[in-house]
Amino acid sequence: MSDVTVIGLGPMGTALAQALLRNDRRVTVWNRTSERAEPLVREGAVLAATAADAVAASPVTIVCVANYKTAYSILDTPEVAEALSGRVLVQFSTGSPQQARDNEAWALARGAEYLDGAIAATPPQIGRPDTTIFTSGNRSAYQKSEHLLKSLAGNVPYLGEKVSAASSTDLAFLSTLFGSLLGFVHAARILESDGLRVDEFGSMISAISPAMGEMIKHEGEVIQTNTYTPPQSSLSTCMVTVKLFIEQAREAGINAEFPTFALGLFQKALDAGYGNEELGALIKVLR
Repeated sequence: MSDVTVIGLGPMGTALAQALLRNDRRVTVWNRTSERAEPLVREGAVLAATAADAVAASPVTIVCVANYKTAYSILDTPEVAEALSGRVLVQFSTGSPQQARDNEAWALARGAEYLDGAIAATPPQIGRPDTTIFTSGNRSAYQKSEHLLKSLAGNVPYLGEKVSAASSTDLAFLSTLFGSLLGFVHAARILESDGLRVDEFGSMISAISPAMGEMIKHEGEVIQTNTYTPPQSSLSTCMVTVKLFIEQAREAGINAEFPTFALGLFQKALDAGYGNEELGALIKVLR
């Protein structure tokens, strides 16, 4: 028996298998294109002949393919279903909260314990102590796979038995990340328009990110408790800066789509009478 099976050997699946091998785990792998397994076999992994053989080889199977549709095309066969019975299935494929609920029901119907996971990292970050993987679902499945998961990431929070929690938390994380990156790309145009270096600014943001994290934490508490007053910085005050983004874009002749989008949300909040409330009061116009 192997310690763990990894199904799906794209960039992320390969990184997962490599991290497990580096931590002296006995790893079985399977991929629809077997050639992708060759480097891992040279590192000590065992290539299974079929997906069913791969699942049968280990008490825990990690699936990391493009999406749930691809995962079902691999797993939803009588042979794999028989092999899954009594084992742990950890799903790292990209999917929505509802797909996580559906996959849990599918796994339970086949006698497997199911854990849904979301990797908040890129392949080169796998195995690092500061890497995060969100997990949720069957508590026993988490306990049986925890030691393996911590070979993949230093931070593996278990978010409880609501199986959709990992997917929802990952989407919330990505919304925060992508929103920040959209702002950063607009920031890059501001800098370029004045002949300043974008890479130096990126390093500066990295250095001051704890302060930014503190601001986001505060707004999370504001929204959770519905305590929007007194504000640390009111929507009306922030609106001055949003209008300045528009003015700078006009002066410099750069794209203004990002600040224009922000202006629309801020204006809705002000029109609704939230001007003297916290920035987090923007959520009221999104509800």
